[in-house]
Amino acid sequence: MSASNSLQNLNVKDSGELFGHPKGLYVLFFTELWERFSYYGMRAILVLFIVAGTDKVGAEFQGLGWSNADALNLYGWYTMLVYVASIPGGILADRVFGQKKMVMIGGLLLVAGHGIMAISGIVPFFIGLTLIVLGVGGLKPNVSTMVGGLYKEGDPRRDKGFTIFYIGINVGAFLAGISVGYVAALYGWHYGFGLAGIGMLIGQLIFMGGQKYLKGVGDFVKVKNNSTGKSISKPLTAIEKDRVIVLLISFLIVIVFWGAFEQAGGLMNIFTNERTNRVIFGLEIPAGVFQSVNSFYIMLFGTVIAGFWATRKAKGKEASSLFKMAVGTIIMGLGFFFMSGASLESQVGPSGEILTKSSVLWILGAYLFHTIGELCLSPVALSFITKLAPAKYVSIMMGVYFAVTGLGNKLAAYLGEAAQDLGELEIYTGIALFSVLFGFLLIVFY
Repeated sequence: MSASNSLQNLNVKDSGELFGHPKGLYVLFFTELWERFSYYGMRAILVLFIVAGTDKVGAEFQGLGWSNADALNLYGWYTMLVYVASIPGGILADRVFGQKKMVMIGGLLLVAGHGIMAISGIVPFFIGLTLIVLGVGGLKPNVSTMVGGLYKEGDPRRDKGFTIFYIGINVGAFLAGISVGYVAALYGWHYGFGLAGIGMLIGQLIFMGGQKYLKGVGDFVKVKNNSTGKSISKPLTAIEKDRVIVLLISFLIVIVFWGAFEQAGGLMNIFTNERTNRVIFGLEIPAGVFQSVNSFYIMLFGTVIAGFWATRKAKGKEASSLFKMAVGTIIMGLGFFFMSGASLESQVGPSGEILTKSSVLWILGAYLFHTIGELCLSPVALSFITKLAPAKYVSIMMGVYFAVTGLGNKLAAYLGEAAQDLGELEIYTGIALFSVLFGFLLIVFY
């Protein structure tokens, strides 16, 4: 959709700038902030809700009462489908609606899905999950692509723009883990789901109200037809084909990275709930709140990591995107040695009873390394795609990126299920060793 991408750069100056970036960036920043608030708020309590007992308090279900393995299996399918849906979301944006309309449609589906999740019962639960899958598929790849459309080709601000956007994602995730986690713990799971829905509604209203700053960004433009009535579509050049191959290599890194990293919402979340001493200053912190730690670290270190790479570039030591992603995978892998330590400290009896719980410092240390690794990989990958993807396939390639992220999520669920049989220590240590080795091999041979 090259015509659309050309239009994306026409009105950047017209909409004005704020803090050195197009004002449209901040509309997308807050849209994604609240969308991620809704997603990560639900993610923080989803597995905990599924494994919670089925006892009732009044008319409120306490949980679904599933086993850890079954809960991780459903969680894996859900998180995979959420991201795999980005492929049809990207195709519909490129071929039918444009990115802007797909963000609008996806947002409306998300508002409905999160709202339905606030209703007790297994049927509303699955209907809500389905609508959320469809909504994220429509919104997620296209709002990210629109960020790239705010900048002209070669604009040096693009990477920093994506870092700012990425910080917005994590502000939303940070607020979600704390607020949704506490609301669910104090008032019930469905109140937590309902609060996540309110966040999505705020994000949708911001996107609708900020359209004047997004003129020409993400609009759909029909491909012109020639005299025979057939659409004119130029084949990819040799350079574009090479770029697609490089992108596919980067997608392999993405699968490995998220397959390890996404233990956070599943296996590590259950470990925090069951085997971690969560009492801090005399107050027991709900397990779901710890999902905010990663986001807090990102807000703390996001600009530091971006500045580190920018300083190296200024000194003539520019690192390739694939190098940054490999380094990120290594650092993230090192974080799992902390989880190995936590597993060794937490003692389990012969009947499965918890004899001793691990220190909260192990979890905090693991999330610190995971976060630094994420900051080296995720915003770089988003920017990388908007740089290398052929213009007419940019939304589709962004959709593929999120789809392979989904495959990584499913891989994470398989590893979590395997831990129920093999043992958490073995899984955590195996993930650490493989991630570090994989990252080093990429650096050496690429």
